[in-house]
Amino acid sequence: MSYEAKALGITRAMKLYDIQRKFPQVIILPSDYETYSLLSQKFYNIVRRYTPDVEEYGIDECFADITGLRRQFHCSYEEIAEKIKNNLAKELGFTFSVGLAPNKVIAKLGSKWKKPSGLTVIPGKKIHLYLDPIPVEKIWGIGPQTTAYLAKFRIKTALQFARLSENWITNHLTKPHYEIWQELSGKFVLPLNLIEKTSYASIQKVKTFTPPSRDRNFVFAQLSKNVENACIKARRYKLATCNIAFFLKTQEFNFAGLEVKLSRPSAFPNEIIEVINPVFDAVYRPGVLYRQTGITLLKLEEDKISQPDLFGGHVRIEKMRSLYKSVDQIKSKYGKHTLYLGSSFQAHKFGAHLGKRGDVPKRMTDLFNGESRRKRLGIPMFIGEVQ
Repeated sequence: MSYEAKALGITRAMKLYDIQRKFPQVIILPSDYETYSLLSQKFYNIVRRYTPDVEEYGIDECFADITGLRRQFHCSYEEIAEKIKNNLAKELGFTFSVGLAPNKVIAKLGSKWKKPSGLTVIPGKKIHLYLDPIPVEKIWGIGPQTTAYLAKFRIKTALQFARLSENWITNHLTKPHYEIWQELSGKFVLPLNLIEKTSYASIQKVKTFTPPSRDRNFVFAQLSKNVENACIKARRYKLATCNIAFFLKTQEFNFAGLEVKLSRPSAFPNEIIEVINPVFDAVYRPGVLYRQTGITLLKLEEDKISQPDLFGGHVRIEKMRSLYKSVDQIKSKYGKHTLYLGSSFQAHKFGAHLGKRGDVPKRMTDLFNGESRRKRLGIPMFIGEVQ
């Protein structure tokens, strides 16, 4: 959301449908996740020039520990933070807000203090000055339920929360809130998570399409594409599952779905589609406008090598595994959806957005020689003037 959109009162919790109805003047831009991911990696790489201790907290946000680096860079911590901020702005072309503090919770507070482009330094002895005017719900990690609970005790500001006794916190709140309370007093108790995610308990893929559709085959194709995307990720992490849940969402934001089971763990989309297809019409209602489909692979487990059996089932499994190994190699070289199931054809042919959100991202229209929409160099492209 732009600052102009926020000024209208638009929040993250609002649905695009409601935003367009209430604020018809808004402009909704097409998404370009390929460019976002490229810029995100550049963002992290710039920060890692200064310290290897970087926690990737979001696509455009991180925590970085620069403790002990003053001698290496021959400058103060504030100057190091200023250099990181300036390099990000210069090389990526965006504004960044930075918070420098003794721990993650206070640094997060500082990063929001001077938006859209500011550097806020909060030393331990001055933390109380920054907590005094801040509502307790603005503290990172304190949600609506905790805020409502604290309000019963007339605790409305971050400073009031920070000045509660340790006994009160441990008797009334959970361990995460106790850790936040400790950090508000200047202690460092929340370590950076530097470990790259290597496994998942579940994988979900959801896709909204516009305009909404009554076409059963088109809606099924969108679901099939979601299944393929979820399976690509599962195979990347060598995971498989027997438990699948899928849903459809109508234009009125009503949900309907089912959970189905496979006879054995799998990450092959054709096998999952075979199970979903017979029960799809139990969820789909003819004549109803649908705007979104979703799939979740539940209770994921390690995709183990199958054991030989009397009926030759393992032979088919190994053939499928070999087939999708080749499919994944082709996709890694030529693009994610170079190959896809016939059941996903309409989703690929007609795309997910037509009309108001149908503009193709700039990077997919201005191609270099030898590029195609599915095979492109890892270079983002922007619209605008370079100054």
